[in-house]
Amino acid sequence: MGADAAKLLSVVTPAFNEAENLPVFYKRLCDALKGAEFDWEWIVVDDHSKDRTFAVLQELSSQDARVRGLRFTRNFGAHSAVRCGIEESRGQCTAVMAVDLQDPPELLPELVAQWKSGAKVVWASRRSRPGETRMTLGFSSLYYFLMRRLVGLRELPPTGADFFVIDRAVVAALSQFRESNLSLFALIAWMGFPSATLPYDKEPRVRGRSGWSLEKKLKLAIDSITSFTYLPIRLISYVGFLCAFLGFVYAGAITVRGFLGKGWPEGWASLMVVLLVMGGIQMLMMGLLGEYLWRTLEESRQRPRYLIETRSEGPKEAPAPRPEETRTTNA
Repeated sequence: MGADAAKLLSVVTPAFNEAENLPVFYKRLCDALKGAEFDWEWIVVDDHSKDRTFAVLQELSSQDARVRGLRFTRNFGAHSAVRCGIEESRGQCTAVMAVDLQDPPELLPELVAQWKSGAKVVWASRRSRPGETRMTLGFSSLYYFLMRRLVGLRELPPTGADFFVIDRAVVAALSQFRESNLSLFALIAWMGFPSATLPYDKEPRVRGRSGWSLEKKLKLAIDSITSFTYLPIRLISYVGFLCAFLGFVYAGAITVRGFLGKGWPEGWASLMVVLLVMGGIQMLMMGLLGEYLWRTLEESRQRPRYLIETRSEGPKEAPAPRPEETRTTNA
């Protein structure tokens, strides 16, 4: 690319069924970084899309040597795609952002400016999220509250972040972690590198539908909590002790009542309530222990976090065309 390594920005983007958004994002990325004092590259990781996502990437990379595309052999998830892109990046700083344009590329120069000021991690903190449902906003607020207060990752922005810029030192540190089931955002916050925050207003999605389902959100929440704290297991001990204590107290009260001649308590309904409540608590505890146990088994297998099916790169010697000279690719 002929880039000065000390000035190179790598933009990493996971993509799943984003054929329509890729050309629009590319155009806005070129416009946003036009005239910038640093060279840049764009790495797109196709998480085994079912549409023309990778075909569009091949067309873009054939026109612009700064664009690189990778396609997974199957769907490994957005966080695995981000990890792959980060590991493939070459820049002194790396930006991670989605291709749906809810996170505007026009913020990149400001994020890079804060990185140049000394921050190793620059979070783009969401100030508003137009178009999101109350359920989505509520789930997000609860998640970041738990991560900051329960898990102790206070470096995470209170309102959440969907994209960020990290220094090469953070990229190198990430390569030391081999876990598969975790939140990349939480891991970066846990590292403790000096960070800064840039508030911004999230924009509505340009085209298509988000693949970030409720099931994936719940898995992310469980992965985030089980990867960084043992507090749920400690709570199991507390709840078990409390239930045992209340059981002994109740047994003692019944015994005293019987010896005082006030009769023994009767009632099938009350007995079933106690059994169902206790059984439910026990099943919940077993499920929580199972989540920890499964993740231990998953990590012990040491399977690769992702597999790359194919790559798309333009000729490295070819000069990068100016945005106005580049033909827009139609999905």
